[in-house]
Amino acid sequence: MSSSIYSGGKKPGRSSNFAHNRLLADHPPVPYIPLYTFLSYEAIFAPETHLSVLVVGSLALDSIETPFGAVKDAVGGSATYIAAAASYFVSPVRVVGVVGGDFPKSGLSFLEGRNVDLEGLEVVADGKTFRWSGRYHYDLNERDTLLTELNVFERFDPKIPDKYRRSRVVCLGNIDPVLQRRVLDQIENPRFIVCDTMNYWIEKKNAELKETLKSINALILNDSEARLLSHEPNLIKAGRVIRRMGPGVVIIKKGEHGALLLTEQMVFSAPAYPMENIFDPTGAGDSFAGGFVGWLARTDDMSEENLKRAVIYGSTLASFSVEKFGVEGLADLTYLQIQDRFRQFRELSRFDED
Repeated sequence: MSSSIYSGGKKPGRSSNFAHNRLLADHPPVPYIPLYTFLSYEAIFAPETHLSVLVVGSLALDSIETPFGAVKDAVGGSATYIAAAASYFVSPVRVVGVVGGDFPKSGLSFLEGRNVDLEGLEVVADGKTFRWSGRYHYDLNERDTLLTELNVFERFDPKIPDKYRRSRVVCLGNIDPVLQRRVLDQIENPRFIVCDTMNYWIEKKNAELKETLKSINALILNDSEARLLSHEPNLIKAGRVIRRMGPGVVIIKKGEHGALLLTEQMVFSAPAYPMENIFDPTGAGDSFAGGFVGWLARTDDMSEENLKRAVIYGSTLASFSVEKFGVEGLADLTYLQIQDRFRQFRELSRFDED
């Protein structure tokens, strides 16, 4: 990029079949499906359809410390990472969010450079942008939150512009589940709805979250969140419990151990990319979600086979995200870089029988 995306510091149909599928309590065990069984070379070049994608979530300024460096006021937030990752598959991606007058122009330029439509972005000129600060340990799965200032995000009330209301694929960042439903009330007949959540909403707004889950097609959450929501220590059982709450598709992220995809008929275990250099895991989960919805929108194919591919594309974008601080890892990727890493994912679980 020609200019930094940091503002300071050191640069380093809700009634669809999915929503109403229910898993019987005595559903038999489903075997894991290894990666090599479905990822063919030809699958990478699926025909384009380009459904419209709407992303609703936070835009933030993050100050991050890891054992490998630090950055201050890096452009971040769930909507930023999701939109940036999805933009490698569909164009434009539409964003609804709110920032203060202190949000750097370089951050807006970054998103506009990825052909992200910002008509739905509210700018409160006399307000301050949502800020978060955290410190990661050598085990990057552990972090300490040092600062959370909601600022203008505290009063965020998503207003969906008229031209966004017919968006076919909707991705809801981990905002208040009441706001997530308020967004869905403004969307006309969406094709596929993906939702993220977090421990805070599971604990503080459990009933509201479960009401939202009745209206979505896919839920993305991490392993600790899945156990908390389902009260099940086993992740496969946890996924099945969550499916009975509403979403036909459940994706459980397991960090450096990959991800689980659960549908009515199967469990798919996706590997994690073996990273040697991880600088900042902050946006990995949202980058995963962006890659996932971007591929589904690009192909207009919600089949189980294509859901698997979407999980791998999500993992691919997440692996690029963690290689640099903030959204820098998603700034200048090429088609060949993405496809090469996708193929490397395929090789991770491929082997000869003899």
